[in-house]
Amino acid sequence: MLIAEVSEKFNISQNTLRYYERIGLIPRVNRNKSGIRDYTEENCRWVEFIKCMRGAGLPIEALIEYVELFQQGDETLETRKEILIEQSQQLAARIEEMKKTLERLDSKIARYEQAVVKKEKTLTRQKD
Repeated sequence: MLIAEVSEKFNISQNTLRYYERIGLIPRVNRNKSGIRDYTEENCRWVEFIKCMRGAGLPIEALIEYVELFQQGDETLETRKEILIEQSQQLAARIEEMKKTLERLDSKIARYEQAVVKKEKTLTRQKD
């Protein structure tokens, strides 16, 4: 699959894909006889994984370390698992913080809605 196709499929710019490859987030992508990147299904699975993890806010540094360890093979299974556990815990903490922020926003919105209704009632009474 060409880089343009991968870019469109995952809604990621071609520059981002090249950057991810350059910094090691995506294992090296083979090139065809013309020197153009030729993404395999495995490459695409990496793109999908990285996009998902970045979308959730996982840091690039942790993902680079994870990919490097993955490429070293099964002797790094425990370390990779530890990275994922740590990132999962950090993500869960961020989710809890976001839930609290959402509750606060919802509370403020409810107060504004009450204020708007109260103002409308006051205006209606003044017209009568």
